[in-house]
Amino acid sequence: MKMSLLRPLCAAAALFFACAAAAAYPDKPISLVVPFAPGSATDSVGRIVADGLSKRLGQVVIVESKPGATGRIGTDYAARAAPDGYTLLMATSGILAVNPALHKDISYDASRDFAPVLLVGEVPFALVVNNELPVDSVQQLIDHANTVNKELFFAYASPTAQVASEIFIRDANFDAIGVSYKSSPNAALGLISNETQFYFIDFGTGLGHIRNNKVRALAVAGEPSRLLPDVPPLSATVPGFSITSWNGILVPAGTPPDVVMKLNEALRAVLNDPAVREKLGAIGFEVAGDGSPDDFAKLINSDVQRWRDWIAALNIRAP
Repeated sequence: MKMSLLRPLCAAAALFFACAAAAAYPDKPISLVVPFAPGSATDSVGRIVADGLSKRLGQVVIVESKPGATGRIGTDYAARAAPDGYTLLMATSGILAVNPALHKDISYDASRDFAPVLLVGEVPFALVVNNELPVDSVQQLIDHANTVNKELFFAYASPTAQVASEIFIRDANFDAIGVSYKSSPNAALGLISNETQFYFIDFGTGLGHIRNNKVRALAVAGEPSRLLPDVPPLSATVPGFSITSWNGILVPAGTPPDVVMKLNEALRAVLNDPAVREKLGAIGFEVAGDGSPDDFAKLINSDVQRWRDWIAALNIRAP
């Protein structure tokens, strides 16, 4: 047979098998990589989503925790996984947009290594302090910081929390020293034990500690929250201050488009389930639950540029 006739036949055969594979997907368990430790907001959201996705797809979705290096370890692991739809990444704006602006040796690239599936929603943060610190407001924290002269330490376990702290310190014009932790639960314990004195904590990790009076909440980092109705926004003291982090699902680049769309449809159905929305709302998560992979790609690209410009302008560097 002539080569010119063979090529169309091969292309048709490849398309047939790709479509057949997508139609059968999924036919085995799926792994959802969470690049932060159990107990973090990203982990909590990931487990709720994984449970709903398991029911929707008829296959077990296993949460695979790979914390460390402010999310870089798990993200790099997911980037190198087979592009077959059986490895998903629960990503954050911190790991895809903030980390590359902070670290010059990042091994992954959002646009090169991943295919976006769906924006899941946003995680709010609160500024909390150790109970031994003699402050009850953001202004009192700033005044106290200026009296102790560089003897304050702040905790962080995610790039978003690190940058939020750095921006707060610069805008409020005081000095403090950052302490990096492997996970947000560990950072919370460091704050409670007075290893550090303040922390921008995600609601998923922090709400329990705040409600149990293990730490004191001085402000929410974004809009006022119905879950902390007596806690003012930080912008009331530091005008214009607002920090949140989004979560979204991605797969390795090269994953078949039909598989990406099947995941998108399943995830949208999960996130529009009232029971799922109630569970996510209980930890302060603001659910998106709609949109296309292209919509999510545009958000990622704009955030990568926004955080790069912002961090460069503030001259913030990774420790």
